[in-house]
Formats: sequence, C-alpha cells, structure tokens
Amino acid sequence: MAEHNTIAGGGQATERIAIEALHVSSYTIPTDSPESDGTIRWNSTTLVLVELKAGGKTGLGYTYADACVGQFIDRTLRDTILGADAMHIPALTGSLIAAIRNDGQEGLAMMAVSAVDMAAWDLKATLLDLPLAGLLGMVRKDFPLYGSGGFTSYPPDKLQAQLGAWSEAGFRQVKMKIGREPSADLSRIRAARQAIGRDTELFVDANGAYQVTQALEVAGQFRDAGVSWFEEPVPSWDLTGLGRIRARLAAGIRLAAGEYGSGPRYFKKMLSAGAVDVLQADATRCGGISGFLKAGYLAEAFHIPFSSHCAPSAHLHAALSLPAFFTAEYFYDHVRIEHLLFDGIPEPKAGVLYPDLSRPGIGFSLKTADARKYAV
Repeated sequence: MAEHNTIAGGGQATERIAIEALHVSSYTIPTDSPESDGTIRWNSTTLVLVELKAGGKTGLGYTYADACVGQFIDRTLRDTILGADAMHIPALTGSLIAAIRNDGQEGLAMMAVSAVDMAAWDLKATLLDLPLAGLLGMVRKDFPLYGSGGFTSYPPDKLQAQLGAWSEAGFRQVKMKIGREPSADLSRIRAARQAIGRDTELFVDANGAYQVTQALEVAGQFRDAGVSWFEEPVPSWDLTGLGRIRARLAAGIRLAAGEYGSGPRYFKKMLSAGAVDVLQADATRCGGISGFLKAGYLAEAFHIPFSSHCAPSAHLHAALSLPAFFTAEYFYDHVRIEHLLFDGIPEPKAGVLYPDLSRPGIGFSLKTADARKYAV
C-alpha cells in the first residue's frame, strides 16, 4: 500500500511509495555442454533474482553470481531496502552502496546492489505504467547485437555451427573465446571466419589469458584473419598492459574491456588511461541500471563507443537511452537462461533486438513454475 505522506519539490507534492516487500531467490542452470574460455571452465550458471513490491506492483532485477549473494541481500541489505521510496532510486542505491562499505564496494557486494537497483528501476517504471525505455528517454529504437559464444571447449565443427548460424540469421558481428591453447587460436579463428563469410565481423575474447608480449605477437595475425575486436587480451586490472597493446594495434581492430567494472571510478580510470577503444559495462555487476547509465555517460564524454556485457534483456531498455551505445553481447548462456526463466524475452530480428514498448518496466516476468526446478 502506498504511503500518503508527500515530498515537496518544485511547487508540487509527490506521493511517497514505500518498498514494502523483498523476495530473493537463486537458480542454478546447468550448461547444455561443458564450457570454458581462456582462463576458467564451468558447467552451470547461477542467477540471483530480486523482487521488490510497492503500490501493488513488482519489480525484478538479477545478477549472475554465487547464491551467497542472495543471502547477503536478504541478511545485510533488507533493512536498507524496506521502507525506501520506490520513486527515488538514487537515494536507495546510494544507501545500499554506503551499507556495503565494510564488505568492499565491488565484486559480490556490488553485484548484490546491482540486482536491487535493477529491480528498483523495473518497479518504478511499472508503477508509472511506462516501459523503462520510456521512463529514461530514448535516443534510438534498436539494440544491435553480436552473437557471443564459441567456447574454447567447442571442437571446430561446433564452433563453426554456432557462429555460422548467427551469421545466417542476420547477425553482422559474432564473438568467440580464445586463450585456452594459444597455439591453436589462429586455426580456430580461421575456421570461424570460414563459417561466417566475409561480411560478418569477427570478435575474439581472451578473458585475460595472454601476457602483453603474447598479445602483441598474435594481434597482427588476428587482424589479417579478419578479427576486428580484441577483448581483454590481458586482465582488465592491467591498464598499463591494455594501453600498450591498444597503442600498437593496427587500424581496423578495436581493444575492448571493462566488463568487471564496479562503478564510475573504475570506468573513469580505464578511460583516462587510454586503455580501450570500446568500453564495456555489465549492469549486473556495476551498480545496476544506475551504474550502467553512468558508465555510458562516461564513454560519451571520452568519445568512446559503449557496449553491454552479457545479460542482453537486462540492458535493452537502458542502452536505448545512451548516445554512445554501440553493440550488445548476445551471450549464448544468458540468452538460454533468460528464455528458461522469464516470459516476455524479445527475439532478435536480423541481429537486432527491439523493446516491447507495450509492456511496463523492463518487460519480462518470472516463469515461477518453470524456474522452481532450478531453485537453489
């Protein structure tokens, strides 16, 4: 039930709508086959879901993290969330970030904040009966995608089949993983290029597996094989190394990084160091929709293209409001999970997502019965 006390401002009074309920749940979904990239292997992914209720409406937000993040939200952040005004998200998110000071304002703690912030934005837009893109304001109507998968665990035929299918479906950009066996990377890249033809851009992601000298040695060969995006050749914390590689990359190949960013200070440091050609950010890690928007504005200020990392449906509406937005990661695992757990997930058309502006908020809802079998 909405509280009837008001906040004065600009000669008007705004009804205060208190968040009255918090529900947190976690779901672990097995991969459909073993997966790996340049540095880790996995066979399942866990999604932590936050549901906020106020004024008879519900908002959803989530992060991809260990189930302990859900416990952290429930035990540590609950008192900060309940009673907060659903209309004033900067105040709520600021309070959450203050609350995690002694837990480290990044990593798992910031993932917890990210899920709550996303749910708060969904809730506010739903209370106003607006799509989130309509609440934020749009500068574009489409959300261009690059198909992302090509795991190092895939044999060449499976790699070619996955990337080739995206190309045939109209995706103009696809990405594959490299770095597990550096000596095999070039042959895998050439196999991928053969499958996607000459008209589809090929991105590679090393997930920090290379050393600077290794990355510089292979970058020219990758470019000659048609690679136009080299993601995280060395770990994202190595801004000096990223900058050295970027400075020596030939025209036509961009260096991308930023997916582990936890807030604006991280992104400003990366941009100020001249470490990237494309800034990436992940709303499930960097402070939710609020943090994602701040990263996008920083990219605009530095005249750098901006890209969302993973979780495509979570980023769709916010990205439409960002002038610097360039392309979105359509990550195989997360697309599969989104369709398993949620109703209202949009389908790409020729490599592009379009929001359903007839649905309020971020536009999707939990398939409660379907999700139950994955509950942790």
